[in-house]
Amino acid sequence: MKASRLGAAALATALLGAFVAATPAGATPTSATSGVADTTTCVTDPATPKRQFRAMWIASVTNIDWPSKGSQSSPDRIAVQQAEYRRLLDLAEGLNHNAVVVQVRPTADAFWPSPHEPWSEYLTGIRGADPGWDPLAFLVDEAHQRNLEFHAWFNPYRVSMPAPGGAGADLDQLAPGHPARENPEWSFAYPPAGVAGSRLYYNPGIPEVREFVQTAMLDAVRRYDIDAVHFDDYFYPYPSGTHQVPDDDAFAEHHRGFTDRADWRRDNINLLVKEMGARIKAVKPWVKFGVSPFGIWRNAAADPLGSNTTGSQSYDIVFADTRKWVKQEWIDYVVPQLYWYIGQYPAADYARLVPWWAEQVRGTRVQLYIGQADYKSGDPAYGSYWMNPDELSDHLTLNRAYPQVLGNVHFSAVQVRANRLGATDRYAAEHYSRPALVPAMPQLPAGWLLPPVITTAERDAEGVRLRWRQPANGVGPLGTATSYAIHRLDGIRAIIGCALADATHLVETVRARPGAEQSWVDPTAEQGRRYTYVVTALDRTGNESPAGPPRFVR
Repeated sequence: MKASRLGAAALATALLGAFVAATPAGATPTSATSGVADTTTCVTDPATPKRQFRAMWIASVTNIDWPSKGSQSSPDRIAVQQAEYRRLLDLAEGLNHNAVVVQVRPTADAFWPSPHEPWSEYLTGIRGADPGWDPLAFLVDEAHQRNLEFHAWFNPYRVSMPAPGGAGADLDQLAPGHPARENPEWSFAYPPAGVAGSRLYYNPGIPEVREFVQTAMLDAVRRYDIDAVHFDDYFYPYPSGTHQVPDDDAFAEHHRGFTDRADWRRDNINLLVKEMGARIKAVKPWVKFGVSPFGIWRNAAADPLGSNTTGSQSYDIVFADTRKWVKQEWIDYVVPQLYWYIGQYPAADYARLVPWWAEQVRGTRVQLYIGQADYKSGDPAYGSYWMNPDELSDHLTLNRAYPQVLGNVHFSAVQVRANRLGATDRYAAEHYSRPALVPAMPQLPAGWLLPPVITTAERDAEGVRLRWRQPANGVGPLGTATSYAIHRLDGIRAIIGCALADATHLVETVRARPGAEQSWVDPTAEQGRRYTYVVTALDRTGNESPAGPPRFVR
């Protein structure tokens, strides 16, 4: 029996190999050429989608999520900070997330040994102090060991945070050798120095600044195995009172023919986003680029293309023309921060904004994920709607009505862990009960992976132990398996039609171990029950191989 199964596997692999070899060079992988069944007509369970982006933000600025402020003074600081991060990854795994979004450049500083910028103060409590290890290398590796995508979160222009007495805008308080100290004309204080809340920003209107911040961030792309570059919503500073952004000199010198200051500022941010996306792809074409903007682009009263809202507009207040970035496909994904409830809230009703954003990505290759306000759940300061333990779960239910919504990102990790009102447990049970694959992006390079071959499936004291091998003759720039999806079906079954169209039978995803036989133990397999196991391979951008030959356990 064992020999016949292996013979069938070898035959399947040989046939697919011949098929791939016959595919014209340069052809784009599709369901027809990859061997993956077309499941577009399958009836699937919306509660268990096969693909859905699920992540939480892990903020480092002012030690919001990681590392903790207390860890800085610990005699075992490195070990404490590493343990804290692992616990956050435990949380992500337990919620069936498939990515983490980790802030690694919060204030023109670095969580890695950057040749361009100083070490972040949020590691040691001292600006520019060497922490004695490479946090970014650790952060990426630990996430990948758990098969979580690592989205490196950068803030492009913020240089400092507020300090007592307005000292946050003091260049001399920055780390020695900081680029902003070496080039004082590159930055400005906003609000003005000495005013409460004042901080420093790099000036987006200076071309040398735009070049520099891109180069500083690209250093991490080149040197680390990150899966995506992620920007938040901070570009020009949010308005504070009647204070004006002090960029008269930059506008006079670098106006590029613009006569309207607001249009020029928007173009400065457009150039940052467009150039950064192109430079990322020039370095590593498979690395994604995403932005998480403020949730309102423009209101319909100001622009007929805008949303049915009356709140602040990112187009006007931080000069972020987020709709243009989507329509021009300068980014791969967008995560609008829809931090409002469902209900009669004319300024920004969640139920009005989701369909508006869904319409903006329609017809583009930009994927839409929604930023969720876990930090408001259970906090009476945000009103009665947020005292409803079902509010966040209701958001995710509403999303199902819009197929353009391909996932969610939750702000932020400590708030997810707080689980106030049991809200995290509720949305996890109702929407994240099964694992999910990250959505594939057709615009990124793809690999043609042959199906994995399960070599053994045996019961032992720990459960059912699977071992499999991956044929090595994948095709294309990403023709090496990065991870595997493991499916378990009850009984002895053929894998045909819609069997794998959703995540009903997806029990786990695991990271590939290069050059080694792969293995995994199913601890939930019940004694005395029959199962059918199937493994598929995925490349690093989420493209899936055909299913390998099934293996049965009696």
